[in-house]
Amino acid sequence: MNGTYILLTILIYFALLMLVARLTSRKADNDAFFRGNRQSPWYVVAFGMIGASLSGVTFVSVPGMVRSIDMTYMQTVMGFFVGYLIIAHVLLPIYYKLNLTTIYSYLNERIGRCSYKTGASFFLLSKIIGAAARLYLVCLILQHYVFDSLHIPFSLSVIGIVILIWLYTRKSGIKTIVWTDSLQTFCLLAALGLILYQVSCQMNLDVAGMVQAVADSEHSRIFVFDDWASKQNFFKQFFSGIFITIVMTGLDQDMMQKNLSCRNLREAQKNMYSYGLSFVPVNFLFLALGVLLLLLASQSGLSLPEKSDDILPFFAAEGRLGFATLVLFTIGIVAAAFSSADSALTALTTSFCIDILDIERTDDKVAEKKRKWSHFFISVVFIGFILLFKAANNDSIIDAIYTIASYTYGPLLGLFVFGLFTRMNPRDRFVPYVAIASPFICFAIDRLVYQSTGYQFGYEMLMFNGLLTFTGLSLLSVGRKKKL
Repeated sequence: MNGTYILLTILIYFALLMLVARLTSRKADNDAFFRGNRQSPWYVVAFGMIGASLSGVTFVSVPGMVRSIDMTYMQTVMGFFVGYLIIAHVLLPIYYKLNLTTIYSYLNERIGRCSYKTGASFFLLSKIIGAAARLYLVCLILQHYVFDSLHIPFSLSVIGIVILIWLYTRKSGIKTIVWTDSLQTFCLLAALGLILYQVSCQMNLDVAGMVQAVADSEHSRIFVFDDWASKQNFFKQFFSGIFITIVMTGLDQDMMQKNLSCRNLREAQKNMYSYGLSFVPVNFLFLALGVLLLLLASQSGLSLPEKSDDILPFFAAEGRLGFATLVLFTIGIVAAAFSSADSALTALTTSFCIDILDIERTDDKVAEKKRKWSHFFISVVFIGFILLFKAANNDSIIDAIYTIASYTYGPLLGLFVFGLFTRMNPRDRFVPYVAIASPFICFAIDRLVYQSTGYQFGYEMLMFNGLLTFTGLSLLSVGRKKKL
């Protein structure tokens, strides 16, 4: 019966998304798909970006990670906020000054065409892996609680979910995404608040009681200063958070495409301030929910699932917190997953069309046809990567995403830092070799250091990866070039 309720909730929610898409797709063209005609209200963009950043992974993985690493993820979140400030004052002014549609066009202007294509290619690889990993987790949960009971195979359910996302993004892209993301963020935050309320009722706690329960828990630890070998060390987490934000937001076409749909630079910066501020308390609430779920399990004598990602679904999707929580959990996880996947699909289409296919140089009708086919093709690739993650079956998807980002976004970080803060002029044709070699060297060093000393690299590998790329570009440089 629970599976039927979940499926019905998804269908109603999707119908609402299609209504929003229909209202926003009138007279849509390529400019509406790629840049929203530069008419998006900044406050709508900011609110919608919360849901796009959190994704279904945050909704499920962040409460679950408390069991293994307590609330130390907040150290990374604090770094995120500093990263958002850097994006607002360093990257956004350049993007608006150059009037970019895709941010990787900057590399073409500053370094050369090979660097431009390399940056765009690394984004395409990074984003499709990260977005597929996020959506995979949601597909897995829905498969377990809905589609298995209907005897629908996992591959078919994945195809169905991706088709739903393709349907409401195919006409007007980012112009629709800005508004659907806002709807999805509202649903996600409402679900989070109401689930917290249901948990408090189960535990007979008021707000003050919940605060005290979280504070008194053995899992309430946030800061780790004393263990340099730990991946949870404050300085590793904080500075990694800064650079993760710079690369996964500031150097990510997905997140920047929303910012570039704002009317002007000032409004885009307002969006970044408000979005960055709100990200801290929202993540704290997810972690607090994780602590409360562990306490509730202890009080009730329940045996929790082995996988951390299964803890929240264990309570919500199986009805242990009541029917209302089942519905709220469904809305929250689907909203979070769709808001992340739809914008990723739009950004991947935008980058592939403009950076790889150069459709801006073709006739409008030909360009629109290529854009539609590219959107469909990337949807198919999306499905393939989700099925690959099913085969990998990683225990903690959010950790896997950040680990992958350390290797795939590192070259992007090195390329942009080199372009922004030096006037050196590298040999453009050799840049792809440097960018490809850097992640492999990082992986080899990581294995060697761990085997020799026991030191375990965390997300700081991203910074090291970027430094290697920067160093390689510096060694290849001849002469100086005027900064943009």
